[in-house]
Parts: sequence; structure tokens; C-alpha cells
Amino acid sequence: MLIVIGQNWGRLVLMLIVLLIIVDTSQIALLTAAKAVISTVSGRLVPVYSVLTSEPRVSLTFEGASGKDMTGEILGVLEEHNVTATFFLSGEWMEKHGDSVKAISESSHELGNYTYSVPHPNSLLKADLKRELEKAHKCVEKVSGQAPKVFRPPYGEYSNKVIEVSRELGYETVIWSIDSLDWRGTSPDEMLKRIFGKLHKGAIIRFHVTGPNTPKVLPQIIETIEEQGYEIVPLSQLLLEGDYYIHPHTGEMRPIHMPSAGRGERRSLLDET
Repeated sequence: MLIVIGQNWGRLVLMLIVLLIIVDTSQIALLTAAKAVISTVSGRLVPVYSVLTSEPRVSLTFEGASGKDMTGEILGVLEEHNVTATFFLSGEWMEKHGDSVKAISESSHELGNYTYSVPHPNSLLKADLKRELEKAHKCVEKVSGQAPKVFRPPYGEYSNKVIEVSRELGYETVIWSIDSLDWRGTSPDEMLKRIFGKLHKGAIIRFHVTGPNTPKVLPQIIETIEEQGYEIVPLSQLLLEGDYYIHPHTGEMRPIHMPSAGRGERRSLLDET
């Protein structure tokens, strides 16, 4: 009797181990397939516009390509308010403004890739776009010692080709969910209305180091964001790690939640909310 039970127990343990292996393998396959299928479900790839997060966090991003350099004043405001931002700088801009790039890096801000010569990405062949990113990458490394991990296509212009090249080079392509339009010379009051009319958790806010009114209004923007209970973090602390997908219609970066045997709310991989 005891011998029979022991034999059956051994078989049960073996079956359980095999079952667990199958479950783990299927979950890994599901995660891989989900990321691939979801990103192309609408027939096109999309960059990150914002991040789904329960934490009240936002990121400030600055672009540098042409125009009067206001970096010194902007860095002064960021330092005064103890804020770390992410700067997307073109290679040509970095070569012309070495002191500004050095100041950005020494202030512990993050640097992203903005191509070398700021072309229209969709107009380039894949090989030419790849060279643009690689050349700019080397500029960032040379000037700051940082290896950029995020890429912003100039003019917010992207296509499957652009995102594919970015991914092949190990970049996350990041746009924005709130545009200050500071490059237009937008007034401080109008910038405040634009930003605080759209502010949300996981927002990525766009500025330029050449925005004529940006240094003037930036202190009020930062103070108001923080007064509303938000924390300002660089993109490296806002973007998700691990298993995630980018919603094909909204560009929102979302975590992939594996099916659970227990109760609880499940978010559809393709829901619109």
C-alpha cells in the first residue's frame, strides 16, 4: 500500500514539474509574441508619446539643433529647482556648442540622440539614417562620455523605417505628449495654458534650448507642476523596463500583464482607455 502511494506521488511530482515548465515557456512566448504583434497591429510602428504609470511623474525634454543657445539660463533654472531633464542634441549642434554640452553633462542631465544634421528622417534611406544616428551617437560619447539610449526623430517625423533603424541600434524612439511650442516664440502665458491644460501622469513635455521665452517661464512651469503633486524625472526613470508594449493608437508605453489565475482587473492589450 505504501509502495503504491509512493510511486503515484513520484509521478504526480514529475507531472507537476513538466506542467510548470510548459507554463513558463508559454508565458515567455506570449510576452515575445505580444510585443511584436501589438506594435504592428495597425500596420505601422509607433514611438513612445507618454507612459502609463500610477505614479504622478512627468519628464521635461529639451531639443538642441539651431537658433540662439539659451542652455546656460535653462540649466540655471533646472539646478535651482533640483530638476534633472533629458536633452536631445544633434551632432552638429554639439560640435558648435561644446561648452553647453559639457555643462549639460556635468550637471548630470541625460543626453539623447537627435541625429547628426537634423534631416527629415522619412526622406532618408535606411542606410543614410543609420549613419546619421551612429555619427550623432559618437558625438555624444566623445563630448559627454554618455552612451545615449533614447532617440527623438527631428520634427517628430517617423515611419516604420525610422523606428526599425532606431531599434536596430538599440534605441527607444521617444516623441512627446505635450508640446510647449516654445520654438515659435510662444508667449509665457500661452505656454502655461498649453502645458497645464494637458498635464497628466506619464507626460513627456517638449522644449528647446533655443526657445526665446523658455528660461523666463520655466521656473513657473516647474513650480506649478510640483505644486500639483507631480515629480519631474528624466526619461530613464519614466520609461518602463521589462515587458511592455506601445499602444498602436495612442503611443502610450504600457506594461504587459500576464494572465492571472486569481481575481483582479485585467487590462486589454489593445484597449483604448
